[in-house]
Amino acid sequence: MSSEQVSLPDGAVVTLQEMTKADRDAVVAFAKSLPQEDLLFLSMDITRGKVVDEWIKNIEAGRTASLLAYDSEGLVGYANVHRNATPWMRRVGEIRVNVAPAYRSRGLGRLLINRIFDVARDLELKKIIAQMTADQRGAQNAFRKLGFVPEAMLADFVVDRNDVTRDLVMMTFDVDGHTDQAGDVVQI
Repeated sequence: MSSEQVSLPDGAVVTLQEMTKADRDAVVAFAKSLPQEDLLFLSMDITRGKVVDEWIKNIEAGRTASLLAYDSEGLVGYANVHRNATPWMRRVGEIRVNVAPAYRSRGLGRLLINRIFDVARDLELKKIIAQMTADQRGAQNAFRKLGFVPEAMLADFVVDRNDVTRDLVMMTFDVDGHTDQAGDVVQI
């Protein structure tokens, strides 16, 4: 995929493209434009150029695949899937998605996730993990609608930017549609 223009359900047009090092400054600017509450929950501080440089190194090394969405004003969202380098987890990828507040509930997040699922299939991943804090109910609901299942909640597992501990929810999606899950869904 070089770049592709896509219309959202409300008629807005965005351009999707794979992330390269040329997108570094746009990613940093996007992150800095996010509300403070959103920044509390980022798994890495992408407001810092050095952190985005590491992300780019992961892309170049083939550990991460990232899709970006631009409108006429700039970057408005991204989705990526990161593969774990541990051999016994080589078929598992972690998905990360972030959409600018102005584009939430407009179909961009779903579009990015659908496209990153295609990438995950091309990478022959079998499971996708999404992680979020227990108080991110909107994100949990969005991932449930996409077919993700809550599998674990880890108490006081993460510390946000304000040094507050939070519970971490791990949700998974079985790419092939099959699962070896037994028992009931974890209650959160």
